[in-house]
Amino acid sequence: MTSLPILEPATDEACCAPAGMPAIGAEEAKEKALIFKALADPNRLRLLSIVKADPAGESCVCDLTEPLDLGQPTVSHHLKILVDAGLLHREKRGTWAYYSLVPGALEQTAGLLATL
Repeated sequence: MTSLPILEPATDEACCAPAGMPAIGAEEAKEKALIFKALADPNRLRLLSIVKADPAGESCVCDLTEPLDLGQPTVSHHLKILVDAGLLHREKRGTWAYYSLVPGALEQTAGLLATL
């Protein structure tokens, strides 16, 4: 009968060796999660696409309700989430609010997973 070799117990250092890159902190994880949550809704993705495709580079909230077949309060709610996530910029002009992409926001968002 063959006996198995006895292994030495691992030291704490060997078990807890640091990975190649440091893990993200709690605050950074919250910031990234806010962006991912904003992108997790199909209506918000459509809003980003509509604003991006507009030749003027901005869209009035009054022009965003019909393409989504949603009421103005619902569209405004979705837009606020995108603004809070740092993806859209809001500019109030009289009664209406106009929305434009934050420069570089989509490119920065595209690289978020690579930084985990």
